[in-house]
Amino acid sequence: MIPFEAVLPTMFALNLFANGQWSRLDDMPPPTDLGQTWVEIGGEVYGARPDDLGPIGGGAGYTRVVTDGDHRVSALDELIAALAEAQPGEVVFVDPAGDYDCTTLVYAEQLVLEVPEGVTLASNRGQDGSRGAVIYSDAFQTAPLIRATGPNVRLTGLWVRGPDPKPRLDHHRRSFRADRGDDKVQHEYYYRFPCSKGIDSAFPGLEVDNCEVSGWSIAGIHLSGGDGHRVHHCYIHHNQYNGLGYGVCLGSAPTVVLIDQNLFNYNRHSIAATGVPGNAYEACNNVEIDASLSHMFDMHGGRDRGDGTDIAGAWLKVHHNTFRTDRVRALVVRGTPEEPSEVWGNWLFHAAPGDAAFMPWPMGGATNLDCRDNAYGRENPTVQ
Repeated sequence: MIPFEAVLPTMFALNLFANGQWSRLDDMPPPTDLGQTWVEIGGEVYGARPDDLGPIGGGAGYTRVVTDGDHRVSALDELIAALAEAQPGEVVFVDPAGDYDCTTLVYAEQLVLEVPEGVTLASNRGQDGSRGAVIYSDAFQTAPLIRATGPNVRLTGLWVRGPDPKPRLDHHRRSFRADRGDDKVQHEYYYRFPCSKGIDSAFPGLEVDNCEVSGWSIAGIHLSGGDGHRVHHCYIHHNQYNGLGYGVCLGSAPTVVLIDQNLFNYNRHSIAATGVPGNAYEACNNVEIDASLSHMFDMHGGRDRGDGTDIAGAWLKVHHNTFRTDRVRALVVRGTPEEPSEVWGNWLFHAAPGDAAFMPWPMGGATNLDCRDNAYGRENPTVQ
C-alpha cells in the first residue's frame, strides 16, 4: 500500500469574506498539497487517481489548455458580441486580464451569456500560473450566468464566480420554523431571498473542463436535460446555500453526465440529482477535500418530488472517489434507482461501512444498489 501523507494546509480552512463580498480567495491547492488521493491494496487501486489529461481539479499541468481563439475578447461588451457572432467549431477566448463583471447587466437587462451550438468559451487557467478569466456576477438573482443554447458546447479554463458563497443557516432556520405556518408558507419565505445558478444547459454534450466554479446558491453547474455531458478536471467549491447548494445538479428532465477528475470543497452536496426517471450519473476519480455542509453525493427519490413514486433516477455509478472526511455521509440515495447501480473502489475516511457512510444501509436486494470493495479508514485503510 502506498503510504498516506496527511497534508491539509491552511488554505483548506474556511475562506474569509470582506463585507459580505468575495475577498481574494486562495487558488486551488496544488497536487503536492493534496497528499495521497488513492491507495493500492492487494494490487487494486482505491480512490481517485489522476489521468493523462493532468491533475485532479485541472489547473497547472492540464494538457488541454486553450490559449487563443477565433474571437479574442478583453471586455464584457466584446464577449457578448463575440458570442452572438460565433459559429459552430469556433473558440471565443476570454483574456484573463479583462474585466467581466456582469452584475449591472444582470440587474438592468437580466443578462445571460448564451453560448451557441458547438462553440467553445475558453480562457487559459493553468498556463504560466493563470487562474483564467473571471466571469462573475454579484447579483443574487443571477440564474444562470452562462447558458448553452445548443448541443456540444464547451466551457474551459474559466473561473465562473457567483454572488453567494455562504451557507446562510440563519435564513434556513427562520424559513422553516414551525410557528411560521404550513409548508407552503415556509417555502414562500425561503424563496424570498433570490437564488443563483452559474452554468445551465438543457442540450446534450455540454463539456465543462479545467474550470473553477464557486459561489452559486442553487448550483454551480445545472444540467436541465440532455445526455453526453461531462464535467471534469474542475475545482468546484463554496456552493453551499442551505436547502439547495449543489456543485453539479441534474434537473427535472432525463439527464446523463460523467463527472470525473474534480476537486470538491464547501458544497452542500457536490453532486445532486432530482432523481426523475432518466436521471443518471457516473462519478469517478473525484476528491472531496474536507468540508461539506451535508452528505457529499446525492440522488433524490420520489418522496422529495412528491410524485407518488420511490424512483431515484435511472442509475448511478460511484467509483474510485476519495472522501476525505467522515463527518458526513459520502452518498445518500433517497429511493430506488430504476436500474442496477454500483458503488465500488472508493476510499473513504469513514472507519467502516455502515449508515454513517451510506444511506440506505445495508445496500443490496430491493435497494437496487450494490456496494462492494471500498477502502475504509484514513490511515491503514482496509477493504470491505
